[in-house]
Amino acid sequence: MKRYTQNEINELADILKKDGVISVPTDTVYGICARMNSIKAHNNLIAAKNRPTNKSFPIMCADEDQIKSIAIVDKKIEKLIHNFMPGPITLILIKRPELPKYINNGSLTIAVRMASSKTIEELIRKTGSPLFMTSANQSGSPVCTNLDEIEEACPTLDGMLEGNVSFGKGSTIVDCVSEPIKILREGPISLEQIIKAIKN
Repeated sequence: MKRYTQNEINELADILKKDGVISVPTDTVYGICARMNSIKAHNNLIAAKNRPTNKSFPIMCADEDQIKSIAIVDKKIEKLIHNFMPGPITLILIKRPELPKYINNGSLTIAVRMASSKTIEELIRKTGSPLFMTSANQSGSPVCTNLDEIEEACPTLDGMLEGNVSFGKGSTIVDCVSEPIKILREGPISLEQIIKAIKN
């Protein structure tokens, strides 16, 4: 399986534009991704991960504008974006009703992250679409910690981006739809930090 350097983003973007699936290092764990605006790419990602079809994928955006293009963002959520993004946080938001059903299996909500590295941001921009982003592993198995493990676990990938992972721990997942908001998965950002940001 070909491994690409950070100087070969154009080649990786071309793979994604053709509905391919690749692995990339994120700020939390190694991920595998596919472009959001293609049902074929979505199905290829499901196959690569052997994931149940009823589970939806988080979406990695390049910036706040992309988040607003796929989800409803109010003042409270803007505070969280400005305080913690880009960073190890995933926000569960109300999805925009015009999005195709396959993007989150008909659910009213959508999980969004913002690219935390210039490399991933550039990849998203060159692909011309936010990316479905999920941990690099077979569904239900431990997350892979290096490229050799990813290649063994997900042999159908179309390429791999070299690079290091900093946290090694999944992002904090915040349910912004419930009232009050709540944390669905503990991560590097605490509930106390989130409540403080909203109140300021």
